[in-house]
Amino acid sequence: MFRNQYDTDVTTWSPAGRLFQVEYAMEAVKQGSAAIGLRSKTHVVLACVNKANSELSSHQKKIFKVDDHIGVAIAGLTADGRVLSRYMRSECINYGYTYESPLPVGRLVVQLADKAQVCTQRSWKRPYGVGLLVAGLDESGAHLYYNCPSGNYFEYQAFAIGSRSQAAKTYLERKFEKFTGSTRDDLIKDALFAIRETLQGEKLTSSVCTVAVVGVGEAFSILDQATVQGLINEFEISGEEAGGAAAEEAGGGGADQGGAAVEQEAAPMDI
Repeated sequence: MFRNQYDTDVTTWSPAGRLFQVEYAMEAVKQGSAAIGLRSKTHVVLACVNKANSELSSHQKKIFKVDDHIGVAIAGLTADGRVLSRYMRSECINYGYTYESPLPVGRLVVQLADKAQVCTQRSWKRPYGVGLLVAGLDESGAHLYYNCPSGNYFEYQAFAIGSRSQAAKTYLERKFEKFTGSTRDDLIKDALFAIRETLQGEKLTSSVCTVAVVGVGEAFSILDQATVQGLINEFEISGEEAGGAAAEEAGGGGADQGGAAVEQEAAPMDI
């Protein structure tokens, strides 16, 4: 990609005040398959695109359950995402054992961000090449956070990461104002529509996406394929016709970015 004399070490600053290896890690997130999150007052929905390395292989798991009230969706290097989700699971178990109550979502996100930040300040480490959408429910309500490889974290009403996510962001920006009062089924419907935007003409079926939900009175769970396909059929979310129009509606920049992602195939480790 971009090679220069300041990108050989994560602790080396460029004269412009940039850490190139951290930026490269953030680029790895953009190369991963798309992941989407939406939240209302009572529920959070995560959805992701299942992308296999070849027709002979299965797809990598992109959504992980952390605790009954927390789950994550990842984009980027799935091996890093698996390690971080296991770390989050351990933190939830330790907190529950010590305090006999669920770990607040915001506290877990800060701990995860601190862990990522350490890797930007140690010459013998590398930044985690994965972005995480953290969905959770605690006493203060439903939450959706994005954790960046740089160690930053942000709370969102709705967000999309990964390749061709700009089209999904455009859809979410048009609809996000109604998400606060949305029901569980409405959130799932909007998540599926947003996922369809990232496919750019490919037909949306339960085999190419995964959906997970957490909410009031509902522990974090990943919906099975039959349920997802039933929802797709119920909402009449077609694939081929809408994909092309969605790409055009997203704007030239989003379409160009999606085309570039198609032309430049992601490395197998980024799937």
